[in-house]
Amino acid sequence: MRMSDFVVRDAIIPDLKAVAKEPVIQELVAGLREAGYFKGGEPEDIVKAVLKRELLGSTGIGRGVAIPHSKHPSVDRLVGTVAVSKAGVGFDALDGEPVHVFVLLISPQDRPADHLRALENVARALRDDGFVRSLRQATSRDQIWELLETADHT
Repeated sequence: MRMSDFVVRDAIIPDLKAVAKEPVIQELVAGLREAGYFKGGEPEDIVKAVLKRELLGSTGIGRGVAIPHSKHPSVDRLVGTVAVSKAGVGFDALDGEPVHVFVLLISPQDRPADHLRALENVARALRDDGFVRSLRQATSRDQIWELLETADHT
């Protein structure tokens, strides 16, 4: 499974505005909603589900990266987005450092294997310091998408 298989290109946020955990998650979910995912009250419900998951332990995995995620009945396939914060966000990361690169994953409740495989693939990709540095330097949705596609083929 490649990141470009589930990241929604139109939901990528090259310049995240939010500066705290809950607003970051709201902005990520809003990006997916604006790209045509979720309807009605679902975005608020999805934000709550992701925040509930954060209570189990921060998805800020360190080195400037976080992978907030949840399962939710509103999706019939794994969807996600990528966002970059130039300033960095305090996200209770394991290393205590600000987070600059966020990858949000929302998956169907009945496909836990897809969810875990996506988390593994994202975590593996984001262990590459050069890839993370390139994401942080990207200034447009197209640049980020190109990086995701290139990373998928290496």
